[in-house]
Amino acid sequence: MSSTTGSTPRPGEPVRRAAVLTHGHPPRIGPALERVEAAAATAGVELVFPEDEVSKHEMDESPVDLADADIVLVLGGDGTMLRALGRLLGSGIPAIGVNFGRVGFLTAISEDELDAALPRVFAGEHVVIELPTLDVDLDGKRSAAVNDVVAASASVGRMVELAWSVGGEPLGRQACDGIICATPPGSTAYNLSNGGPVLVWGLDALAVTFIAPHSLHARSMVVPRGLDVVVTNETPHVAAAVLSDGHELGEMPPTGRVVIRLGEQRSLLATLPEVTFFRRYRNTFTA
Repeated sequence: MSSTTGSTPRPGEPVRRAAVLTHGHPPRIGPALERVEAAAATAGVELVFPEDEVSKHEMDESPVDLADADIVLVLGGDGTMLRALGRLLGSGIPAIGVNFGRVGFLTAISEDELDAALPRVFAGEHVVIELPTLDVDLDGKRSAAVNDVVAASASVGRMVELAWSVGGEPLGRQACDGIICATPPGSTAYNLSNGGPVLVWGLDALAVTFIAPHSLHARSMVVPRGLDVVVTNETPHVAAAVLSDGHELGEMPPTGRVVIRLGEQRSLLATLPEVTFFRRYRNTFTA
């Protein structure tokens, strides 16, 4: 894939069938589901729910596989969006979020805008942005990450010493609490809070940032597609936990290593045309 893949949002298509995913607090979402159902009925859109949603909301519905939907409506915050995007990897189905969380950087619609926005989405007025993902390989255990991969000390309060290389070129060792490899959407999360660079959506790159480095000279690095980031645990007697999108993949023992690279799969984020990256950035970080 070219480095410009995903830099230009592609137009959405009219929706015939929409699936719904929600966060873990059914009472909070109940009234919104009623609004979604009303908007879908008016637009002639079939609304379907996977098995876990049917069970969560105690619905009298037959569960439907997400692969049968044209788009997935996500009612929740960034955590719910991350789970939805990860779940949809490889399906070719985009997800669009309605924010019921705190930040909602990945969501396109506020709770107040739901009634006005859904008819536009169902009519195909949304756009779809392709965002790069990460592949992580921990001693043969592989995973895909939408947001970030983190290697951090498995012992609270203990630093680790991590050696790292990019594209086969050693870049030294760093005493720190850990290291973050982040995609463009992940660059505004844990990476940003540790002083890492913001990667504008459309860049086909990952950011590497150390967590609390014991150094005055540690700097983040932006790495393009095609170069592996290899992190080795050089700490005697202390393991490092490796997390993919916040979920523990396993531990990296002393002398163990993890390989992170940009993956071939893309997460498909649907949004309204006016809800650009820069609008989200301005509203979230400068308001």
